[in-house]
Amino acid sequence: MTGYDPRDPQDFAGRHVTVAGLGVSGVPAARALAGLGARVTVVNGSDGERERAQAAELAELGVTVRLGDGETLPEGTDVVVTSPGWKPTSPLFLAAAEAGVPVWGDVELAWRLRGPDAAPWLAVTGTNGKTTTVRMLASILAAAGLRTAAVGNIGIPLVDVVLGEGQTAATSYDVLAVELSSYQLHWAPSVRAHSAAVLNLAPDHLDWHGSMTAYAADKGRIYEGNAVACVYNAADPATEDLVRAADVEEGCRAIGFTLGTPGPSQVGVVDGLLVDRAFVENRQQQAQELAEVADIAPASGKPAPHNVANALAAAALARAFGVPAAAVREGLRTFHPDPHRIQHVADVAGVSYVDDSKATNTHAAEASLAAYENIVWIAGGLAKGATFDELVRTAAGRLRAVVLIGADRALIREALGRHAPDVPFVDLDRTDTGAMSEAVREAARLAEAGDTVLLAPACASMDMFVNYNKRGEAFADAVGELAAAGH
Repeated sequence: MTGYDPRDPQDFAGRHVTVAGLGVSGVPAARALAGLGARVTVVNGSDGERERAQAAELAELGVTVRLGDGETLPEGTDVVVTSPGWKPTSPLFLAAAEAGVPVWGDVELAWRLRGPDAAPWLAVTGTNGKTTTVRMLASILAAAGLRTAAVGNIGIPLVDVVLGEGQTAATSYDVLAVELSSYQLHWAPSVRAHSAAVLNLAPDHLDWHGSMTAYAADKGRIYEGNAVACVYNAADPATEDLVRAADVEEGCRAIGFTLGTPGPSQVGVVDGLLVDRAFVENRQQQAQELAEVADIAPASGKPAPHNVANALAAAALARAFGVPAAAVREGLRTFHPDPHRIQHVADVAGVSYVDDSKATNTHAAEASLAAYENIVWIAGGLAKGATFDELVRTAAGRLRAVVLIGADRALIREALGRHAPDVPFVDLDRTDTGAMSEAVREAARLAEAGDTVLLAPACASMDMFVNYNKRGEAFADAVGELAAAGH
């Protein structure tokens, strides 16, 4: 697309754009591109009833949809726009590279479609905590009176957001809180955030990226071109390394967040207070109180450490945008976490039941397990290539017992044998959805008053459930059955 002007959406008129994938981001991209006058072809490997219905809707807009073949590059393609999940090694992209055709993700397309007065982006990535942090950030920004939205990987297609900006007072924004996955960042070379944060780094999606080095590099793209602040986790040196490697605008600062006492250019915790020593006039001698730790979860007791870290990262990004301390406090107080993220379900016979079905990898499960003292752990599912030795070794002292479910439960069972041989476990040799009810009953049998039964699977859910939401709902339903039975 020689001579393409990213600030001129009309430049798509007459261009042949191939969209890879009918999905949450693919359909909005195809619809938007057709509206800009592009000749759009959507390619999709599967050819089911749902895909045919989507194809019929897009055909009414003049979009050509090719089902059952997601590998062949349509002739004359000027650019490929891909959904996040497609691997870089897909034959379609290899063919595009050979033909000299650029490949963009949906985020890259959205960035290029932004108008000259578009809202700046405050961007968040990390192995875990992205969604919670972005929602906290949006709550803080709204408390400051700013027009904002939590968008991106969080479920609201960025293409739809940026095309709606500026059209009416109702659809224009002052700033956007943007969640970006490693998949999205891989295909987003032009994105330049106002400020960005990498919350943490741990092995995940290595089957897609190919290596931990490649995964980290894609996460680090979020810092490229930052204008004001690169926010990193002081407890995770790999995130600071990504800041050091980034090419940022002159004057952009590195801002750390820590659960300990903050140093200059950091935000942290002092005597139960969230404190800012980064965005104050004299960082060496002054500190600004932002909120109390208790403000993070006023309705559910002491917040888990990783949620305090998420709040600090959100506060740092908001402060980088000039938000006053009072808005940080108010935004955290009014924020309510999404379901299935360390969600207290019920207390039954003195035992607390907690749903963290969103803990789909070992790093997330480790943070969840660290939040409780005496745990009956429900774990297992699809391991996605993960190993569990470090997780079990770290959590062993907190485990009362373990209930194993899912296709790859043997991997966790073997880690328990190596690092927690005295911890009793139940191995449920079934992967149907009804297994969750049995798992909760077994957990209740093993638990004692004062314990926490924690669903933190450390694995993906697709061996038994459509997604982690359905897994969490099954857990909550099973706990409800337990309570109704009078246990």
